[in-house]
Amino acid sequence: MHDLKSIRDNPDGFDAGLKRRGLEPRAAAILALDSRRRAAQTAFQEMQARRNEASKQIGAIKKQGGDAGALMDEVAALKERIPAAEEEDRALGAEIDAILASIPNLPADDVPEGPDESANVELRRWGVPKAFDFTPLDHDAIGAKLGLMDFDGAAKLSGARFVVLKGQLARLQRAIGQFMLDLQTGENGYTEIDPPLMVKDGAAFGTGQLPKFGEDLFRTNTGHWLIPTAEVPLTNLIGDQILDEKQLPLRMTALTPCFRSEAGAAGKDTRGMIRQHQFHKVEMVSIAHPDRSGEEHERMTRCAEAVLQRLGLPYRVIVLCTGDMGFSSIKTYDIEVWLPGQGRYREISSCSNCGDFQARRMKARFRPEDGKGNRFIHTLNGSGLAVGRTLIAVMENYQRADGTIEVPEALRGYMGGQGAIG
Repeated sequence: MHDLKSIRDNPDGFDAGLKRRGLEPRAAAILALDSRRRAAQTAFQEMQARRNEASKQIGAIKKQGGDAGALMDEVAALKERIPAAEEEDRALGAEIDAILASIPNLPADDVPEGPDESANVELRRWGVPKAFDFTPLDHDAIGAKLGLMDFDGAAKLSGARFVVLKGQLARLQRAIGQFMLDLQTGENGYTEIDPPLMVKDGAAFGTGQLPKFGEDLFRTNTGHWLIPTAEVPLTNLIGDQILDEKQLPLRMTALTPCFRSEAGAAGKDTRGMIRQHQFHKVEMVSIAHPDRSGEEHERMTRCAEAVLQRLGLPYRVIVLCTGDMGFSSIKTYDIEVWLPGQGRYREISSCSNCGDFQARRMKARFRPEDGKGNRFIHTLNGSGLAVGRTLIAVMENYQRADGTIEVPEALRGYMGGQGAIG
């Protein structure tokens, strides 16, 4: 949600930010509505004041036995006109709020400009892709050969973009999620949360999924939304609150199923587990001081990278350009893991700083220690990591010529000491 006052103060800066996003200017139209609303508010307030003043005069005149007929007619007319002015104020306010809620966040100054993913910038790489002495397979081929990954059975149950994992692969996925959660809570200072998997409209609005992206979500017949990521319930835990500055930063994490309709993914990643309607993910959320959200963003990204380093999986970090960023973000780092079966890097984590954009929607603020007025907090979110995609990366990077999969050292304690799957 954008701050209307900041648009009034710097309309050119607002439009410049939209231009970097590839969007048309909006400040003039917003400020025209704002001007009409303020005129309606002024008229409403003036009529209320005049009605109150005239009512007092009527009382005084009647007490003296005078004729207050003209004033009484004026008050009656004002009573008829006031509701219309009040309704105009309300309607214009709702229209402005709807417009502001539909406009994406403005990119930070250091975000590279570009129309799409082709303009993303690689920042660094870690690890060297393994040189296989055989042709590496995709994860779905590996899983099929082992008889532990069943897409046909899942399709009978639920349709496309679902999978049934069996036996040791099911255990490996569970081990990966547990390992990630233990790392983020035990070493990186995140507090584990077990949140609801269904949320109301207000929560989905607070983090920016509604109203614009409702088609990407699943809705129940009770009016709830299935969470597309634990970012939604975790971030909304501080909605409508005023925190103390000493509480910041708050760091939370959760391992949950996630549900996405993939409405815009027709024809993309139709094979395998890359893009599913249901998947598990460890999410990290930080609630930070506005002056320190940049450094918190870097820290969160390192926490996500640590998972891949412990698992020995090669990856690269890129910063997304203005045309590829998410709706709520001011800056996003994507971490892409190497998949030898595809011969390329694929996204496994996205870490975003949302500034005060979500906080304004949720009315989440903090009380500075100097006591100089409440301020909106900054919110950040990131995958630490997507569990299914990490399973894919482990399968493909640790596959052997005989069709078995080596279990990374970091996961063996979660697998009862097992060193291979086959």
